[in-house]
Amino acid sequence: MKLFILMTSLGLCWARIIHFENDYQPQQVHISFGDKTNDIVVTWSTFNDTKSEVKYGKHQMNKLASGSSKVFVDGGKMHRRQWIHRVLLPNLEFNTRYMYRAGSDNGWSQMFSFKTPPAGEDWVLRIAIYGDMGVNNSMSLPFLKEDVAEDKYDMILHVGDFAYDMNEEEGRVGDRFMNMIEPIAARVPYMTCPGNHESAYNFTHYSHRFTMPGEESNLYYSFDVGPIHFVSISTEVYYFTQYGLKLISNQYEWLKKDLAKANSDANRKSRPWIILFGHRPMYCSNSNDIDCSLEYTRKGLLGLYGLEPLLKEFGVDLVIWAHEHSYERTWPLYDNRVYNGSYLQPYVNPRAPVHIITGSAGCREGTDPFEKPALPWSAYRSSEYGYTKFNAYNKTHIHVEQVDVENPIDSRNPRVIDQFWLIKHLHQPYYDL
Repeated sequence: MKLFILMTSLGLCWARIIHFENDYQPQQVHISFGDKTNDIVVTWSTFNDTKSEVKYGKHQMNKLASGSSKVFVDGGKMHRRQWIHRVLLPNLEFNTRYMYRAGSDNGWSQMFSFKTPPAGEDWVLRIAIYGDMGVNNSMSLPFLKEDVAEDKYDMILHVGDFAYDMNEEEGRVGDRFMNMIEPIAARVPYMTCPGNHESAYNFTHYSHRFTMPGEESNLYYSFDVGPIHFVSISTEVYYFTQYGLKLISNQYEWLKKDLAKANSDANRKSRPWIILFGHRPMYCSNSNDIDCSLEYTRKGLLGLYGLEPLLKEFGVDLVIWAHEHSYERTWPLYDNRVYNGSYLQPYVNPRAPVHIITGSAGCREGTDPFEKPALPWSAYRSSEYGYTKFNAYNKTHIHVEQVDVENPIDSRNPRVIDQFWLIKHLHQPYYDL
């Protein structure tokens, strides 16, 4: 909203334009899973304090849920404030489409809809996965909008680095980014982890703007969807140690307990896949790389709290990273050695975890080059802009595709440049490593 003030002084007339935020109107609407996949949390922002309510329903919005808001003060010079609202829609019917609006009597969002996942584990889980998407040069976003409009995904994983950067311009870049992703994030659960570009003011923009399940959701959490146990971690605790070394040990101990529980016989039988995701990769072959060579997350700091042994001990099947502005798929890999299932079928019953880097969604920093020749553990790599399509068909078969949005088939369809099947008939620790 703009207010025009006309002032006259000494016969001179001039106009001053004052910009006001639209105080009560909801914006930046997005959803995520709660503690269960039929619990959906709706999160949004206003620039003045007001009630936190969601009207929702299957065929008409005949239900009302209330939540709460917290004021978030940006750490910049202006100390811009906004109220971030959260409302839980609990115990929804599975495999059901709901309509909803977020807001209050002072202003309501447009109408959105989402579909809850089916119950149980025996259904095809469809995901879009990427990291490193900014407000500028967000090459993948038009194709993601098209995919979501066509109901191609059950959820989205954004593996760190948002907006570039959410704190810039006193937090307005973060506002623009959250509004930019609203067409997809308000319709599909948008699950996240922090990246290095969220570090300003001790990651406050990330921890306030997103709502993930669990007590430590701003750092690490896990959740179950279909046949998969997902684990989200913060690789950044190894790099921004000024915020406390205790964060490293806390996450490590939590992760060890979480993976041990997921790897129990009962859980592995009902939900056999374990997939971990975090921002900075353990392995990469980019020629401008620094982080992979430091090996902080893989080997730990001073040999303490290294995460790769946990992948072995608890049989993690797939590890997903971003940070490098490129796509790279490894062979089954542990401690820099390849452990293919067999020569002809490397991804059938592999003997080590598989790593994927998918950080080329598009940002102002462009894409990253690779060193030549490729390292022995690197199976495929590309510096083209794009994102990853993931389908878990059942308890034994996962299909992964990387699509190129820089050289698409047409304006609606990106080009598939890589694909593979990960097939495991037995999910267990990697005893032979």
